Amino acid sequence: MNDVLAKYLPEHAVKPVFELIVANRVHLKVVNQRVTRHGDYRSHAGKHEITVNSSLNKYRFLMTLIHEISHLVAFEKFGRNIKPHGEEWKYCFRMLMIPFIRPEIFPSQLLPLLARHFKNPSASSDTDATLSLALKQFDSKSDDKNYIFEVPYGSLFRIHNGKIFRKGAQRTKRFECEEVGTGKVYLFNPNAEVELLPN
Repeated sequence: MNDVLAKYLPEHAVKPVFELIVANRVHLKVVNQRVTRHGDYRSHAGKHEITVNSSLNKYRFLMTLIHEISHLVAFEKFGRNIKPHGEEWKYCFRMLMIPFIRPEIFPSQLLPLLARHFKNPSASSDTDATLSLALKQFDSKSDDKNYIFEVPYGSLFRIHNGKIFRKGAQRTKRFECEEVGTGKVYLFNPNAEVELLPN
């Protein structure tokens, strides 16, 4: 198991993560990329199964795995009637993640962003645009992807499901974009990955 973990995690995170997996009786599956989520936790008849996308960079993989283990710990500590990303989960995520927020594990430029994020962790690190963009610099490069904030106003772009949008104005943090086929307006986070199309 340590050899498998070593492929996906920062070197100094492998041993403590392995210990967390054993202590919580986690069955970990590394799966092909799913667009809608980085990871998942399920409990079946007392067995705890966690899946994490194989395509994540090692820092996002670590955060995703701890995120999912935090669901398990929160349910066992506080019961099954808690909100999935409520205060109990936030507490468990913070407590499990804090030991990993150190320079041997994360690059120095991520540490202050992680410290800020874990004061009140969100259901997805993707909603923290600053942290998400900082984490994405460690992704393997894909040539055809842009972030919404890089796309020129009025330009056409395609998202993962094939739908085509025209970029509109920025509203506070997010961008209003019109779906070309229906005329409906949707809000996009600035760090959403899209494929820029020729106009």
